[in-house]
Amino acid sequence: MSAEQKKKTADSGVHVVFSTELGNFEVVIFPSKAPITVTNFLKYLDSGYYNGGVFHRTVKMDNQPGKNVLIEVVQAGPNPASGEGFPPIILERTDKTGIKHQDGTISMARDAADTATSDFFICINDQPELDFGGKRNPDGQGFAAFGHVVSGMHVIRKIQAAPAEGQRLTPPIRILSVKRKPSLTPAPKS
Repeated sequence: MSAEQKKKTADSGVHVVFSTELGNFEVVIFPSKAPITVTNFLKYLDSGYYNGGVFHRTVKMDNQPGKNVLIEVVQAGPNPASGEGFPPIILERTDKTGIKHQDGTISMARDAADTATSDFFICINDQPELDFGGKRNPDGQGFAAFGHVVSGMHVIRKIQAAPAEGQRLTPPIRILSVKRKPSLTPAPKS
């Protein structure tokens, strides 16, 4: 996606700002393309689950023993003290949404299809093996991508490079707050 295309799509989505102990980054998520996934993510965000959450996993080219298909992502989840979350959601596959796993894509973590709840990951570099038909997950269904980082990708790379034991970040990187960014477009007059 070109910078001009990213700007056009960024203008039509919901902007979300993450504040972490390593810095801030902003994502834009697309309710018109991935409505189930975005609704789920915003339910966790609006309920405060991500405030005090953590980036707990870093997947790099050198820490995936036994995997034939290598990827690069950082994974985060809600505040461990926030209690039980919401039911799992239906997997919105990339062949339907059109949102591919490119550098900076935000997507829902899952085990089997239709099991995603609150954990999400952000791609470092393009990761086509996470799209529908990709080989990272044996079922070939891919993961539910639902937006892109529009600023602060350097923070994501710092998180990926933080100390880890295997794929577990040691210590985890704290998420201080996650908030919707107010719209810059004035509300229509009635």
